[in-house]
Amino acid sequence: MVRWTQKLEEDAGLDPYVARLGAVADRLIASPTRRELLHGTRIGHGIHPLMTDLPLGMWTSAIVLDLLGGRPARPAARRLIGLGILAAVPTATTGVAEWAVTGKREQRVGIVHAAANSASLTCFAGSFLARRRGHHTRGVLYALAGGLAAGVGGYLGGHLTEVRKVSTWHPAFGDEDPAQQ
Repeated sequence: MVRWTQKLEEDAGLDPYVARLGAVADRLIASPTRRELLHGTRIGHGIHPLMTDLPLGMWTSAIVLDLLGGRPARPAARRLIGLGILAAVPTATTGVAEWAVTGKREQRVGIVHAAANSASLTCFAGSFLARRRGHHTRGVLYALAGGLAAGVGGYLGGHLTEVRKVSTWHPAFGDEDPAQQ
């Protein structure tokens, strides 16, 4: 996976997609107040990593209920998937705002991170709709596919945070920004 991630960082073929999302991201953070809110400036910590726990936790819990909870757990699993879908929207918004102020390598990996997470969201939306229409098994399969896509997105998000130091620094803590070293 490391080599694949390094190839993504250098893949200029991703740049047209980076440019498209960049135009949206620039508008999103054009207002200083909105930028500070989406970056978590007032709490002294990047807000996107914190928010990812919401949809991922709900979706993972739903999959556990699907696999271990039996028929009585089906309504709870569906609710968790629905809540995860709702939580994914502001989570993605904070991710785009953070992505907007990163470098080229981070943006290339970030665009694939966003694509994987969008695929995950699409799968979980399909899961929710299938369950709502009474197709529980189909819903479980969509959820499992969504979990796999979320795993890829999570790996790339972890790379951005741990290796590239995106969202790991705040001026309130005084040290030099590790992403700029």
